[in-house]
Amino acid sequence: MKEIMKLLSVVVLALCLSVPAAAQRPGDIIMTESGEPLNPQKKPVDDIVPERTTFQKRVLAYDPVREADILFEKRMWRVIDVREKMNLPFAYPPRPLFTILMDAAKSGEITVYSAEDDKFSQPLTPEEVASKGASIDTIMTFDPETYKEIIKEVRNEINAEDVKRFRVKEVWFFDKEVSTLQVRILGIAPIIDVKDENGNFLYEQLMFWVYYPDARQILAKEQVYNITGNDASPLSWEDLMEMRFFSSYIFKESNVFDRRLESYLTGVDILLEGEKIKQELFNREHDLWSY
Repeated sequence: MKEIMKLLSVVVLALCLSVPAAAQRPGDIIMTESGEPLNPQKKPVDDIVPERTTFQKRVLAYDPVREADILFEKRMWRVIDVREKMNLPFAYPPRPLFTILMDAAKSGEITVYSAEDDKFSQPLTPEEVASKGASIDTIMTFDPETYKEIIKEVRNEINAEDVKRFRVKEVWFFDKEVSTLQVRILGIAPIIDVKDENGNFLYEQLMFWVYYPDARQILAKEQVYNITGNDASPLSWEDLMEMRFFSSYIFKESNVFDRRLESYLTGVDILLEGEKIKQELFNREHDLWSY
């Protein structure tokens, strides 16, 4: 019996010596042979659970529509003012809509088009978009060694807070196949205020047009602040635009003169005329039904 106990003791000792001792480092972190932590510290989750719904969301394709089924169609142009209470998410500081569109255009994820027209006819390269998103100024500086004046170029990036409005181009149409009046957004364009050296407003400048159907996939992966106050129900930018969860006013409709409302109206009359156009649109839908 004693010999058996001695033999077992030798076997156990041999097994203990064969297992490499795990090195310890400051902070009592146990390391493996490869030098990696045995229990690596995970990145803190800034929520109850990691949010994956928005980032894994897939965009549903539009329902196919035949040209023969479009009984009526009307093009409209709207303006979204981000200073309105309902539109405050457009300027949400962590990730404003302008920043999302500009980053995607610079990286080549989406193609943006020149603001010379709103027909998406002239695409812009990422370099051209980057030049539109910044201005170059020249300043006089002094060389600390030679004390000579030096002309230096400074690049000023456009601040997202300078974008106060967005222009939206959309098409309203009546599909007789499903007997419904529907709307499709065609394009979104950010507008910046151009000011003089003293900060006085000069005019509005359209930066570029984004073809909305191509940008839906990008917007679906970007979270937007839910203005209802429920953080447990996140919305994406694609959700917000498709649900039309924004406030806007009509400044142009397709017409024989191709003119805007501001060309023959002023002040509050523009808003009233926009509401009149919207009411006429829904009246036309009502007239298409037979009772």
